[in-house]
Amino acid sequence: MNENRTKGLAKRIIPCLDVKDGITVKGTNFVNLRKAGDAVELGKAYSEAGADELVFLDIAASYEGRKTFTDLVNRVASEINIPFTVGGGINELADVERLLFAGADKVSINSSAIKNPKLINEITSRFGSQVCVCAIDARHDEDGWHCYLNGGRVRTEKTLKEWAKEVQDRGAGEILFTSMNNDGVKNGYANDALAMLADELSIPVIASGGAGNMEHFKDAFTKGKADAALAASVFHFGEITIPELKRYLRTEGINVRI
Repeated sequence: MNENRTKGLAKRIIPCLDVKDGITVKGTNFVNLRKAGDAVELGKAYSEAGADELVFLDIAASYEGRKTFTDLVNRVASEINIPFTVGGGINELADVERLLFAGADKVSINSSAIKNPKLINEITSRFGSQVCVCAIDARHDEDGWHCYLNGGRVRTEKTLKEWAKEVQDRGAGEILFTSMNNDGVKNGYANDALAMLADELSIPVIASGGAGNMEHFKDAFTKGKADAALAASVFHFGEITIPELKRYLRTEGINVRI
């Protein structure tokens, strides 16, 4: 399938804001969170720096926090002019509606999709495939890649490959795959798993987890065949800037928008 997929399309660079109590945080292997700054200011800075999209995840979404989080989404959306994906605590169509109304362009669902796969069908039927990003947190265990729930806390029996195919069959517009083994470690993306997904699927795959230097992005696009690469800490803490990353990728022959 890979021959006719998004060959000519520009590869996307996507900063990710993991938000807890209104503050952007970043951890390693999903734990040990540290503060990275104000979500609205970071979102605006990334939009101005040439990010292709922005992903915004409420990593501790709870019923009480929804009002605050929706307000934050609204404030970020008013400061940026790039596609904006929002996730966290989305369990029903009303949650999707609320976030789209607040200014999100797409929603990202993860645990709720595994618990209730029909939610993918409902979102895509109501709002279109392009609105539904299915995030998959998976870890390479002794018996292969398995999907995890609740921010990487609970293992499921679903394998990465079978769940990714089901997600596509149910109409999701793209997959955001985070390797828990690679997350925050900065040793590169899980390129073998990414390439497997790219070969198995016809929808775009976003690589997440592991960016430490500019070469890692190049490898995600070449070895991993990813359509987009998402990163957090290397951008938040100024280790890589988006303009220099895009210039580097251009010199490496990768099609990116500058």
